[in-house]
Amino acid sequence: MRRESIVVLSGPNKGMELPVEDPISIGRSPENTLQLNDLQVSRRHAIIQRTPAGTIIRDLGSGNGTFVGSHRVIEYRLSPQDTIRIGSVELRYQASAAAPGGPGRPGGPGRPGGAAGQEGPAAGESVVRFQQDPGRTVEASSVANVYRTFFQEPTTSADAEQLRAAQRRLAAVYEANQIISSERDLNKLFERVMDQIFGLVPAHNGVIMLADKTGGELVSEYVKSGAGQGEVVISSTIVSRAFQDGEAVLTFDAAGDARFGSGQSIIAQNISSAMCVPLAHQDETLGVLYVDTRGTTNAFSQGDLELLVALAGPAAIAIKNAQYLAELEASYQDTLTVLANAIELRDHYTVGHTVRVTNFAMVMARELGWSEEKLRECERGGVLHDVGKIAVDDAILRKPAGLTDEEYAKMQVHPERGAGLMRDVPLLASLAPYALYHHEHFDGRGYPFGLAGEDIPIEGRLIAVADTFDAMTSNRPYRKGLDPEFAISEIEKCKGTQFDPVIVDALAKCFRDGKIDEILQEYNKGGKSIACPFCSTFVRIPDGAEVGDEIQCGVCHRRVLLRMKNEAYFGELIAGTAPLVSARRAGTASAPED
Repeated sequence: MRRESIVVLSGPNKGMELPVEDPISIGRSPENTLQLNDLQVSRRHAIIQRTPAGTIIRDLGSGNGTFVGSHRVIEYRLSPQDTIRIGSVELRYQASAAAPGGPGRPGGPGRPGGAAGQEGPAAGESVVRFQQDPGRTVEASSVANVYRTFFQEPTTSADAEQLRAAQRRLAAVYEANQIISSERDLNKLFERVMDQIFGLVPAHNGVIMLADKTGGELVSEYVKSGAGQGEVVISSTIVSRAFQDGEAVLTFDAAGDARFGSGQSIIAQNISSAMCVPLAHQDETLGVLYVDTRGTTNAFSQGDLELLVALAGPAAIAIKNAQYLAELEASYQDTLTVLANAIELRDHYTVGHTVRVTNFAMVMARELGWSEEKLRECERGGVLHDVGKIAVDDAILRKPAGLTDEEYAKMQVHPERGAGLMRDVPLLASLAPYALYHHEHFDGRGYPFGLAGEDIPIEGRLIAVADTFDAMTSNRPYRKGLDPEFAISEIEKCKGTQFDPVIVDALAKCFRDGKIDEILQEYNKGGKSIACPFCSTFVRIPDGAEVGDEIQCGVCHRRVLLRMKNEAYFGELIAGTAPLVSARRAGTASAPED
């Protein structure tokens, strides 16, 4: 009997082994089989399950992706010893023996012309394999001609039934276009596009491939296999003609078509009919849409090809718009990171504070049940909660000793200054409460307004607890950080006075459940570790790591090179790397240090 399991290689669950019997769900939510408390991990991130074609891992539309080796995958059939990375956690797939029979693992680069049987997936390729097609030329039509045929008036008189059929086709395409155009999330958009295609044409398998921005090679971004097979074999000739020449391609009997060479893999897959059309936006070909059927000869008609072309146009526009939005989102996040970095550079005594405060706040917000949209706001608000320190003099900000009353009064202006920087920028206005209210006290003795209880916005009450906890547990040049358990007990003494009791309880529960251990600055210091050169958090050196290897910080998520000098390890920040999740920052229980 074949024994399969998933072994956790890093993180709090290191060493855990899960048998692959029932499906294994992975994500941040406690309902998952394997819960990963990592800011890069979505609530329902991925699933590993057995299928007739082998054990697969499927990404569930996560924000930061699922990786096998160094490649991002949507769906991928696992082989023994494959390393899986989800967020900052690594897993390994183990199997006691090779699976008896069945098709081989997917191989070949995700581009037209890839040789059949090459090992290893390209980014996102998962279960797609290309078959070379020596033989006669593919017969194809230009997309413009197919599109024109779909919408042109009949050249001969049509009966009532023909007119009703044409009306139904146009109505179906219109409805599908409305559904497609309403989606802005790229991963969800792929699913919507394919769902609409499957609703209009009798397809068993479908693949959306997009051109990689760097090399221009086609990468499989979304795979839908309605036939329940673990592998989709695609003709590289068909894809090449669609992508390179902008043609709409239809084959009626793939298994007997000389365009597929010997046709052995096609016959094994029982592919009978296939269609492929380009995804074109203005003068740019973004990729292709591919569908096929299995076991049904002549399943597609010319009318089906016309429907696919009619859907490909608006799908390409929607994909391009979603890509633009993703780029804008990334630029927005980069801008916030630059601001956070500016704070860290000025206040080097509290380096890494912003990163850890935001992480603590995110963990507590999840415990409190905040929505995904509110969590994204919390992440950004945490990054900018101390941005007002830009207005504080260096002599005060970097003073190693205690502040005078006059200096302390000047330090107290930073919440208002920070909120003032944001409130006139529409994209940042919702983040102002994280800066403005994080030094208010629950009993009304805080600043700048002396608000009390629930009159203090929840954003300020949340950051106040996270800010204080990091300030107490992190090292400063003039004192060592406190033991986290002691810090929690001190904060609990301030429930109802300095802090909101509900939020303190959330922090205590998260700490005692082990959800914030790895965020703590010195959590990994006791073992073989290095200090992250960006956020100062200690990062564990993985077993077997060598000098020159790349390590990712689990707190700020920046990539670090492992170096050695005088027989001691240290980390070197890789130039130009930005965090996958924004950077973060902190204060104290009885006497705030920031």
